[in-house]
Amino acid sequence: MTPTTRTLLTKVSTATLCTALFKRGLRNQFIQDVRPLNPNLPNMVGEAFTLRYIPAREDLNPISVFLDRNHPQRKAVEDCPPGAVLVIDSRKDARAASAGAILVSRLMVRGVAGVVSDGGFRDSPEIARLTIPAYHQRPSAPTNLTLHQALDINQPIGCGDVAVFPGDVVVGDAEGVIVIPAHIADEIALEATEMTAFEDFVTEQVLGGRSIIGLYPPTDEQARTDFATWRAANGR
Repeated sequence: MTPTTRTLLTKVSTATLCTALFKRGLRNQFIQDVRPLNPNLPNMVGEAFTLRYIPAREDLNPISVFLDRNHPQRKAVEDCPPGAVLVIDSRKDARAASAGAILVSRLMVRGVAGVVSDGGFRDSPEIARLTIPAYHQRPSAPTNLTLHQALDINQPIGCGDVAVFPGDVVVGDAEGVIVIPAHIADEIALEATEMTAFEDFVTEQVLGGRSIIGLYPPTDEQARTDFATWRAANGR
């Protein structure tokens, strides 16, 4: 992902990105049932670095597994690159935590752009006070070991019914999280930026009392002329 694309994606909504992806036939890129712990943070943007859990088997997943310095959960936290987003496949099961405040704090200090789980986080009030964007299904106090066994790092996963490949571009806002295939991220960012300019114009017009007929979409020539004038006046 180029620095320009990253900057553009910080200024567009997941809703607009969904529409841009839908135009290309991609209908299932919005991660289901995850929400931001702090919806007031700026957009989360980064390339996906993944962690996958499987159902825990008790004889293989005692608390002593954390003595292993290469335990996949701990290793993922230490290996996730700065600027990336750690995306966790927790099988949509929030009965046990995907991680807690200490691990998320470590990600934040290391410069990771955000963390997403289709399960839950423990210590969620503490995570909500951090400056790293974090998305989950709902709070979950039990340790991940009770239900989840960390297995794969940086392999293709499913998160909230969306396929996530390492390097895909992940964007989160106050509504949720969307996954953009890496090879079209640049063009999607440009198109979404253009769409956002037009939507801002339309919103201003509608709040001023204008009908959406002929305006949204701009089937009337006057709407297109007015938009061009608005862009020039607003530097958009």
